[in-house]
Amino acid sequence: MFRFASRTNWPKVPNALSVAIEERHRRRLPILDLTESNPTRCNFVYDTKEILDALADPRSLTYSPDPRGLLSAREAVRDYYAARGAAVRPEQIFLTTSTSEAYSYVFRLLANPGEKILVPRPSYPLFDFLARLDSVELVEYPLTYDGRWRIDLHELTKKLDSQVRAVLVVNPNNPTGSFLHQEELESLLDCADQWQLAIICDEVFADYVFQDHSESGAAISPATARVVSLSATNDALTFTLSGLSKISALPQVKLAWIVASGPPEALREALVRLEVIADTYLSVSAPLAWALPRLLATRHAIRPQVLQRLRSNLRCLDESLTSASPVTRLHSEGGWYAVLRLPGMRSDEEWAVEILRREGVLTHPGHFYDFSSDGQLVISLLPLQEVFAEGLEKLLRYVESNS
Repeated sequence: MFRFASRTNWPKVPNALSVAIEERHRRRLPILDLTESNPTRCNFVYDTKEILDALADPRSLTYSPDPRGLLSAREAVRDYYAARGAAVRPEQIFLTTSTSEAYSYVFRLLANPGEKILVPRPSYPLFDFLARLDSVELVEYPLTYDGRWRIDLHELTKKLDSQVRAVLVVNPNNPTGSFLHQEELESLLDCADQWQLAIICDEVFADYVFQDHSESGAAISPATARVVSLSATNDALTFTLSGLSKISALPQVKLAWIVASGPPEALREALVRLEVIADTYLSVSAPLAWALPRLLATRHAIRPQVLQRLRSNLRCLDESLTSASPVTRLHSEGGWYAVLRLPGMRSDEEWAVEILRREGVLTHPGHFYDFSSDGQLVISLLPLQEVFAEGLEKLLRYVESNS
């Protein structure tokens, strides 16, 4: 038998939810998809002409590669961060085709094969695949919930050793919707200084806040304030990742970036080494690079639509959850998702499969995201309001009648 690399030895047996989805497709039964997270399938109004015209820039017919990416594109990214109150320079920015590729660049920069990256749990399952492909080891640190999600800093520090090269944070986290808070950042910076670690910060959902502090009316202490961005952090070597997939709701465009920041000496060396990695691949195409300033500007029209949908569906969810309901929503601050807690009489996968089979409503079981306990379902807040409301009604009815 031919021998393949062990890093690609993925499990090949479909999970129970995949089997149930296939069964429903085979029987031609409808599915109310409460996992839909592709904005291009959620009936938002895009400026089609502007997007297509941006991709037709005649300057893209000339090949003039730059390992970090076209300067005008990086200047547009700089301006995006300036509008968010973070001062970065174009030379700190590297364009990539996706945040997945950005992760790969940073993992290869920081960790030798077998060395460790700390990652949050629960969080997005993509990290497992990326780590295996780049031959690094992931070590999970827990997020705990006490009415609000928090980094368990005590457990995180227990996992630090000489083999750990970086701590990864997602701000806000997917799917918990929890932002990094200032007191947590200060502790992470202390860890980075003590153990000579880098910080990797994924900020793809950072523009989607459910309620601004100014809207809540509540007093916010400096320690508990949300961290807007780590892109201008100079206290530790930091790599901030984001891209058009969420900012401009354009996942099909495949354009993202890394912003490197930190103490001058470490930053200089990181930039030199990242440039060699980027020059090896030269992955971003000229049409996309020339288009980036205009595509990034489309966020001003699409972001309000997405925010309105997120907030509307979240309001519908909260209004549907009465005090007598066996379902509760875990508190979240932003992102595109909501986490539901169901009675512990079944596993989250059993709930998800039965709700799909009996009611035709698709949700994701919490174990897809490595929740530490059973009974969580993850739903997207992006679907059309009428789809979301109908699916939610059926989900709640099923849980209430089977609890």
